[in-house]
Amino acid sequence: MSLTITDLFIGQIASLQRTFNESDVRLCSELTKDYSPIYQVNKEEWRSNYSKPIVPGLLTEGLITQVISEKLPGSACILLQKELVFYHPVHIGDMISAELEVIDINLNRDWVTQKVTCYNQAGIEVIKGQVVILVLTNQDVR
Repeated sequence: MSLTITDLFIGQIASLQRTFNESDVRLCSELTKDYSPIYQVNKEEWRSNYSKPIVPGLLTEGLITQVISEKLPGSACILLQKELVFYHPVHIGDMISAELEVIDINLNRDWVTQKVTCYNQAGIEVIKGQVVILVLTNQDVR
């Protein structure tokens, strides 16, 4: 789906689900050079605070941007702002549902604000916040 800014409307919702695994975390660590032991299955540091190793926040944010790039709007856009609160950890093996809802459209600037809510497989809200994106149009070639 590829929507233009005029196709969008307040209240429009899109979502995706993903289960994060050890391989995802390893790849994220290699790309970001963040080798914190809290993410490593073979390390013990995570055991003092969590029941299982956690998934890096950056990786879970990737699911949010995937909803933007594939579904809402599913067209060329640039992330301008994100404000996210991580209420609960995302663990390796968790299935996360990311839901985005259009809450504001600024046609003068081609900006769209979306409410972000992410849940785990138990229905527990793990991330909440909002993003602002610039929806690129044919006139936006810069």
